[in-house]
Amino acid sequence: MKALVYRGPGFKALEDRPKPILQTAGDAIVKITKTTICGTDLHILKGDVPTCVPGRILGHEGVGIVDSIGAGCTRFRPGDRVLISCISSCGKCDYCRRGMYSHCESGGWILGNTIDGTQAEYVRIPHADTSLYRLPEGADEEALVMLSDILPTGYECGVLNGKIVPGATVAIVGAGPIGLATLLTAQFYSPSRTILIDLDDNRLEVARRFGATDTINSGTQDAVAQVMALTGGVGVDTVVEAVGVPATFELCQALVAPGGTIANVGVHGCKADLHLEQLWSRNITITTRLVDTAATGMLLRAVNAKSLDPAPLITHRFTLDRILDAYDTFGRAAETQALKVIVSP
Repeated sequence: MKALVYRGPGFKALEDRPKPILQTAGDAIVKITKTTICGTDLHILKGDVPTCVPGRILGHEGVGIVDSIGAGCTRFRPGDRVLISCISSCGKCDYCRRGMYSHCESGGWILGNTIDGTQAEYVRIPHADTSLYRLPEGADEEALVMLSDILPTGYECGVLNGKIVPGATVAIVGAGPIGLATLLTAQFYSPSRTILIDLDDNRLEVARRFGATDTINSGTQDAVAQVMALTGGVGVDTVVEAVGVPATFELCQALVAPGGTIANVGVHGCKADLHLEQLWSRNITITTRLVDTAATGMLLRAVNAKSLDPAPLITHRFTLDRILDAYDTFGRAAETQALKVIVSP
């Protein structure tokens, strides 16, 4: 089969690889029909994720058709159309029983990280019974790829960890796919103001279409002054960090109101300063989280009921034989206006 393979920091290649085989009774082999590229894949290519070693097939998102199942897989059959969760969970270990599937003792974020991933024609899914979701009849497969990772990430790590409640004021730093997914799912809770901050005017325009009440280009405007002007000088109740660089984490600290919450979502590859000399007395909460995908079932129902529409996040489409072009387009988002790209074997 064809697969996109990580070859060390800065290097990747489309290669011929053996089709995966069942290794345990709980496995399923899924034929990929749609996959995508995540900002985390770009972090891997920068060398920010040392658990991902050269030779690994990248990708942790996608939908497909069950090709074969192990003897212990009871919920799915060959031919079933399924959504692949970016998090694999056994459902039995202590972490899984606490709902922390991202820390599953034999799973977690392993696809495209410590085992081969979804940017290929086929993928092996461990713990298939608890790591796959059956697709509703007639579902938009492209839209549902967004439920593999970015929508549950934005919702769990941004909205839930950010303690967004009705009437709250919210700033989201970063209007990329994760920031926009946070914006979409924050609207479940009717915040009074949602402020999107980014350097890209195109992404800020998309954010306005997605329901942001205010947008700020932090490259041409003083983001702190603008947020303070919008909030009567107190800052926002929730700040979501959706970029993963030191400058944006420091900006979040300047935007949060007393008693507020900073919810970190971004993947950080280097240290970021925490200004406790300014924050120690302000009663703020700082949260970190790797997505658990505990909310995937709910989000799937919301999409099926048309109360949540992730399809507008998709801007580009490629076939697998052009995945290097897809990476180039996704990696130059400021020039190409890319949000999420769909890759179809």
